[in-house]
Amino acid sequence: MPKVVRSTVIEAPVEAVWGVLRDFNGHDRWHPAVAESHIERGQTSDRVGCVRRFRLQDGSELRERLLTLSDADMAFTYCLLETPIPLLNYVAHVRLAPVTDADHTFWHWESRFDTPAGREDELARMVGENIYEGGFAAIRDYLVREAA
Repeated sequence: MPKVVRSTVIEAPVEAVWGVLRDFNGHDRWHPAVAESHIERGQTSDRVGCVRRFRLQDGSELRERLLTLSDADMAFTYCLLETPIPLLNYVAHVRLAPVTDADHTFWHWESRFDTPAGREDELARMVGENIYEGGFAAIRDYLVREAA
């Protein structure tokens, strides 16, 4: 079972970063891989148990469920329900914390999942680089655009 862990420091206040990330349906505004997204059954994007269905730029569709959301901890957990990528039993956790010697944000993103035999390294690299590191860069760009 691969475990992927990535972290970074974003040069923005933790409240600003949390304001973007806590919207479980907002990743189509900032992640370059996501073309469109919506929450099923008209639920709100901060309701634990809500399901987001989204389409990637390549046309693939995925569904994810919000498992936990804590404004106090600036953290959430979600799982994959449906995906064309063989990431089985995928559960991810995102956590933010203030960097106290600057007005910056520490962002920790991790997941565990099963894969078909022999694809562990390939899929762990894809998640870490394309999704997590790509997401870090995208949030930086998004916050700069929003500030301008």
